[in-house]
Amino acid sequence: MELHQLRYFVAVAETGNFTRAAERSHVSQPSLSQQIMNLEKEVSHKLFHRLGRKTVLTEAGTAFLERARRILFEVENAARELSDHPGLGRRITVGAVQTVMPYLIAPVIARCRELHPNLLIYIREDFRSNMIQSVVEGDLDLAVVPLPVKDHRLSIEPLLTEPLLLVVGKKHPIASRTEISINDLAAETFISMGDSSTLAAQIRTFFGDHNFQPRIGLRCAQVATVKLFVAMGLGISILPQVARLADDRDSLTYLRLTGSEPTRELVVIRHLQRYQSRGAEQFLALLREHARGRDNGNAGEP
Repeated sequence: MELHQLRYFVAVAETGNFTRAAERSHVSQPSLSQQIMNLEKEVSHKLFHRLGRKTVLTEAGTAFLERARRILFEVENAARELSDHPGLGRRITVGAVQTVMPYLIAPVIARCRELHPNLLIYIREDFRSNMIQSVVEGDLDLAVVPLPVKDHRLSIEPLLTEPLLLVVGKKHPIASRTEISINDLAAETFISMGDSSTLAAQIRTFFGDHNFQPRIGLRCAQVATVKLFVAMGLGISILPQVARLADDRDSLTYLRLTGSEPTRELVVIRHLQRYQSRGAEQFLALLREHARGRDNGNAGEP
């Protein structure tokens, strides 16, 4: 039994398709299929029901899956322990959603470069569901995502609770208001993140809870683009406090909504069975410190 056979088996089990599993594993489909057949022959059990384009685990396959995952994790953990040996290079992979990476993770990476110059950091930016899946599959050491996260295989550590702020252009009529409620925004045009964004979904839920129907004029993929359009006077938006930068003060005004203010909670997710390297712990220590500083420093600001 070979490790690559176990990796191919897990890939097919998680994708439910030989073609997608081959793409994920960077091998040809015939090669992957042959290795799965060899594995089935070695364990003397069919591991998959092959239903046309769909592939489903057999009872034996289901029983074998968790053991295969455990073996792969142990092999990876052993390699990571060796990488922590003094004198050997160290590397970690960190993920975050798009509304977190530039504003919370980037400063920590810069600080980490100062204090731990031998630590090589790979980053991945994606949607929350993809981040969760990557941590579960062992592709990421850790990721920062907003709640909710529901997976028994993950460690979930609260990192930062922050308000979601109304952001308007500096010359917008409501920029000078000291109090503004959600009902005052009925005539405004909103600039929103795309439908796949967890931030957009959370804001939709907040609006729904208050029976408010926003008028969406533009949808953007990046927070920086939202800010640009708001500064141009094309609409207003709601953004997390972590995205508020010192450079924004010349063109944008951030306001707190009176009444029920929306918030979001950011958490660090890690796999419960994954070996936590010294590099991952060093990065996480700096991340916690930075998050505490933002929380304390912004407590009284809009």
